[in-house]
Amino acid sequence: MSHTTHLPDRRAVPDRDEAAGAAPDRTTPRRRAPSRHWTAWAFLAPATLYLLLFYAYPLYRNLDLSLRDYTVRSFVRGDAPFTGLANYQTVFDDPTFAPALAHTTVFAAACLLFQYAIGLALAVFFNEHFRLSATLRALFLVPWLLPLIVSASTWSWMLNSDSGIVNAALNAVGIDSVNWLTSPSWSLTSVIIANIWIGVPFNLVVLYSGLQSIPSSLYEAAALDGAGAWRRFRSITLPLLRPVSAITLLLGLIYTLKVFDIIWIMTKGGPADSSTTFATWSYRLGFGNLLPAFGPGAAVGNLLVVAALGFGLMHLRVQRKRYAS
Repeated sequence: MSHTTHLPDRRAVPDRDEAAGAAPDRTTPRRRAPSRHWTAWAFLAPATLYLLLFYAYPLYRNLDLSLRDYTVRSFVRGDAPFTGLANYQTVFDDPTFAPALAHTTVFAAACLLFQYAIGLALAVFFNEHFRLSATLRALFLVPWLLPLIVSASTWSWMLNSDSGIVNAALNAVGIDSVNWLTSPSWSLTSVIIANIWIGVPFNLVVLYSGLQSIPSSLYEAAALDGAGAWRRFRSITLPLLRPVSAITLLLGLIYTLKVFDIIWIMTKGGPADSSTTFATWSYRLGFGNLLPAFGPGAAVGNLLVVAALGFGLMHLRVQRKRYAS
């Protein structure tokens, strides 16, 4: 009878800790991933520095000018006394304030209305993609690309009372000459016409880009339903173009409020302050006299800044409500 001897299984038996799996040592601190905080600030630094140097600091200096009694001597020495809101009170009490406010309002409203209306009409016209459409659009950009001094000088020559081409055309059809630049009744109208001519291309470009984003299928469906051209424009184009129109009007308003070159070159705000706006008045107070009034001039400039800022905040609030709803 044979006896079989069973030898013990000598395979290595894992320890209890190894069987349970090697748990990480929680007492050892983990190595944190590199933070992206400083990387983000590195990318933001150039833009932040640019805004601080060319926007924040000039605004601060202009505010400081409006709150102190600066003269040429104190401006150089930097020891102008603090006067609070006295410069603003001086501006409000000045007899030029009311006419300048009225002229600025009329100038901005008229320019915005006609620039937007003409720009929208041209954008709809060029949206048809006919032959030479691109060439004509490029030609309409010429007023926007010309230096303002060239545009203003050209309009000054065209509206000259004696040798201007506009009066020559009026005389050719039996209409008497008009003193466009020297009559208090026509000087503001003259600068408005010139500024409308300059601003139309901007409205054309922006509104034309907005029209390109509207699907053509909407117009095709409306045409199949029997909608005419005016109904398609009123029910499709205007509602879908509303966001682009809002930003176009806002940018146009901010630009129009600060228009100085055109008015100063053509009329210098005259005659008899008939075309004076806040922009030209601010310049004349600060630099147009032998004894410059830096404080009141800066105060008038700050009124323009507040007006532009107010309209900008109003636009943001309307947009926020629109997207919230």
